[in-house]
Amino acid sequence: MKVEQIYTGCLAQGAYYIESNGEAAIIDPLREIKPYLLKAEKDQAKIKYVLETHFHADFVSGHVDLAKAADAQIVYGSVAQPSFEAYLAQDGEVLTVGDVTIQVLHTPGHTLESVTYLLKDEGGKDYALFTGDTLFIGDVGRPDLAAKSDLTQEQLAGILFDSLRTKIMPLADDVLVYPAHGAGSACGKNMSKETFDTLGNQKKTNYALRPDMTKAEFVQEVTDGLLPPPGYFPLNVQLNKQGYANIENVLSQGLRALSPQAFEALVNETGALVLDTRKAADFSLGHIPNAINIGLDGSFAPWVGELIPDIQQPIVFLADAGREEEVVTRLARVGYDHTLGYLQGGMEAWQKAGLEIGTLPSISAQEFAQRLKTEKKPVIDVRKPGEFSAEHVEGALNLPLSSLNEHLAEIPKEEPVYIHCAGGYRSMVAASILKARGFHNLIDVAGGFKAIAETDVPKTAFVCPSTLG
Repeated sequence: MKVEQIYTGCLAQGAYYIESNGEAAIIDPLREIKPYLLKAEKDQAKIKYVLETHFHADFVSGHVDLAKAADAQIVYGSVAQPSFEAYLAQDGEVLTVGDVTIQVLHTPGHTLESVTYLLKDEGGKDYALFTGDTLFIGDVGRPDLAAKSDLTQEQLAGILFDSLRTKIMPLADDVLVYPAHGAGSACGKNMSKETFDTLGNQKKTNYALRPDMTKAEFVQEVTDGLLPPPGYFPLNVQLNKQGYANIENVLSQGLRALSPQAFEALVNETGALVLDTRKAADFSLGHIPNAINIGLDGSFAPWVGELIPDIQQPIVFLADAGREEEVVTRLARVGYDHTLGYLQGGMEAWQKAGLEIGTLPSISAQEFAQRLKTEKKPVIDVRKPGEFSAEHVEGALNLPLSSLNEHLAEIPKEEPVYIHCAGGYRSMVAASILKARGFHNLIDVAGGFKAIAETDVPKTAFVCPSTLG
């Protein structure tokens, strides 16, 4: 028996490959399916099942394409209603993969169709539990994402409480827990950086599995502090439920190399958004006017989903040479299939063509500190409220990046404005968005609050995040 976790850090997502005696099962695959096909080919195994724990909201699964390519069976729990052919397994039903078995456990609560998969080894011993978004390491799935449910998040949390205590907690302590997500995912709020654990350790350390916890306490703690889910979540659920374009077609369209003239013409003809995926420092020095900077070296896809509300939005992009396919793939992972091409030759080609170039000033934290001693200009902190509450520049205004568009009226247009985040990634994203909306006196603070904290800029007293309500 072989069990492999395939973890994608930029999405904080775990897919799984199980192989035994020439047969394989894939759990919660990503959109690009070649890695799974290659693993099976290397093991001389036939992919028998593509197992889905639920209709995912934060990414588009590769279930449809993978099942077609491998002639495999898609499996959901019994109450799922996909628009494509799939096998709906009953609660407790056992599937065979080579010499091992996988038992399907209906564990609603995160969503109504949620299931977990219990893998038993060749001797029939419980070995590992693939929990999807039902149970994370250190947390449980948020109960407010069930598509078209008439139940409140409190009612779903109560259902989740029952699922955990009747289906999962009675299992042996040495069973391994393999969740669909880790720290950084918006599908939970308190996930550990660890990507797997034993169930016994989770019973000891996961707040949601306290043995003396009442249902009322569970509901209160699980629903407390939930931030609104990103706007693209319902759209991804729809794609996962109804099907989507073949990934190879999406790549073919998105990897069209465009000359500067063709790039500009396409933007004018289609209204395509110009997405600059380079590093913040490169964007600062020169960019296409009205481009939005969301760097590929960061939480790229989740921020695209958070900030570009329409997954049908046509997109053209800039990327560092050799990373074009990575951009299109990572966009497709979250349902942005309408990438129309990229700027061949990058900003160097754009500049040689004599086309307009924009810049966005970025200063060091030391220079920021010196300027604040002689001038009083607005300082905007685009970190999350919890980060801001822990410690911030005195007098700074907290406008989190995720809701920046809702607070444009609070930002002065006629005087210079300093913008910072934690490390410099989000602040340039924010500055690019504001500049595209007509704000032109923006100054980014490179290195963010991490660098500012090393200067003598006046700051509020530090409050440990764990003590914040």
